[in-house]
Amino acid sequence: MSDLIRTVYNEFKDRFNEEPLLVESPGRVNFIGDHTDYNDGFVLPASIQKKIVMGVSQNSLNKIRAFSIDMNEFVILEIQNLIKNEKHWVNYIKGVTCELIDKGKEINGFDLVFSGDLPIGAGMSSSAALEGALLVLLNRIFDLNLTRKQMAKIGQLTEHKHVGVNCGIMDQFVNLHGMKNKAIKLDCRSLDFEMVPFNSEDIKIVLCNSKVSHNLASSEYNTRRNQCEEGVRILKKYDPKIMNLRDVSQELLEKNSNEFDEVVYRRCKFVLEENKRVHTACSHLEEDNFEAFGACMFESHKGLSKDYEVSCYELDLLVDLARNKKGVYGSRMMGGGFGGCTINLVHKDYVEKFKQDIQKDYTLKTGIDTEVYVTQIHSGTKIIHKVETEKTQVG
Repeated sequence: MSDLIRTVYNEFKDRFNEEPLLVESPGRVNFIGDHTDYNDGFVLPASIQKKIVMGVSQNSLNKIRAFSIDMNEFVILEIQNLIKNEKHWVNYIKGVTCELIDKGKEINGFDLVFSGDLPIGAGMSSSAALEGALLVLLNRIFDLNLTRKQMAKIGQLTEHKHVGVNCGIMDQFVNLHGMKNKAIKLDCRSLDFEMVPFNSEDIKIVLCNSKVSHNLASSEYNTRRNQCEEGVRILKKYDPKIMNLRDVSQELLEKNSNEFDEVVYRRCKFVLEENKRVHTACSHLEEDNFEAFGACMFESHKGLSKDYEVSCYELDLLVDLARNKKGVYGSRMMGGGFGGCTINLVHKDYVEKFKQDIQKDYTLKTGIDTEVYVTQIHSGTKIIHKVETEKTQVG
C-alpha cells in the first residue's frame, strides 16, 4: 500500500472511527486540444500517476464531515442547507452533492478525508480528480447506478454552477475513463471516444511547473468562450446548422473573415486548427511517430500563445528552453493558461539532464525555482479494494 493511501486510511480511522471506502483519482495531461472542448471539438488527454486518494463512509448525522489533509482544514456541512463556502475545495464537495440531489438521488450524511500528490494550480486538473473521486465513492455507497459518462457531466456542472468556471468536459471525462498506456481521443460533443496507443517505453512525460499563477485563468477562460460564441453567431448567418465552432470549416471562416473583429477571428482560427491537430496527432501515435507528434505539440503551443493568447512569459520561456534540449520530442503549455505546467516528451536517456538544465536555465531567467515531475500514463479513478490495516510507523 502506498504512503498516500496509508495516510488517508489512518487519518480517516483516527478521525471517524469507521472503515472507509477508498479511491485513487488521477490528474491528467493533455497532449493536444486545449480550449477545443467547450467548442464541441476534439481533445487528446490521458490520466497520469499523480493523484488524489479519498476515503468516504456513511454517517447517520445527515451532515457532511470533510477533512483535507493537505490544507489541514475540517468542515461540517448540513445536507439540507448546502451553501457556498469560503474554502475553495469545499465547493467541489458541496457542488457534487447538490447536483446529485437535484437529479433526485438520495444522499444522506457521509464522512470524507482526502490527500494527494497533485500540485494545485499546475494545470493537471486536481479539481476534476476531487470531483471524480467523490462521485465514484458516493455512487458506490449510496447505490446511485450512475454511468461514468453521467458522472463526468455532473463534475462539469459542479464547475459551472458551484465554482464559476465554464469548463468543457475533458478533465472530468479522462479522470473517469483513463487507461494505462492509452491516450483518449474524445469527441466533446457526442462523448464518443477511442483509445489511442501511447506505447513507447523510451519516452517519458515530463511536466515543468512554471510556479506562477497570474490570476487571469478563470476570467480570461470565460472571455475566450464568449469570443468563440461570437464567431459562431456571425457564421450562423451563412449556415444555420452551425451550433459551435466544431461545425465551421476553415474555408467558411476565411471567406467571411472581414466580418470579424481581429481578435475574435484569431480565437476561432486557433480552435479550427487545434481540432485538426488532434486528428493529425492521433495518426502519428498510431504510427509510433513521436517526432511528428512532438512537432504538433510545438505548433499547438504557438497557437495558444499567439492566436488564443492564454500563455504567459514563463510558459513561453519553458517551451523555448525545451525546444533546444537534446532528447526532446515536443513541448507545449497545458491547461487553462496564464501559469501552470508545460508538458514535454523526453527520451528516457535525457530526462535527468533535461531536468537539471531546465531548472538551472529557468531560475537564471526568472528567479523562480521550477518543479519538474516525471510521470506516465495510468488508469482513471478506481476503487481500492485491498487496504492493509496496520498504521504507519513513525520514527
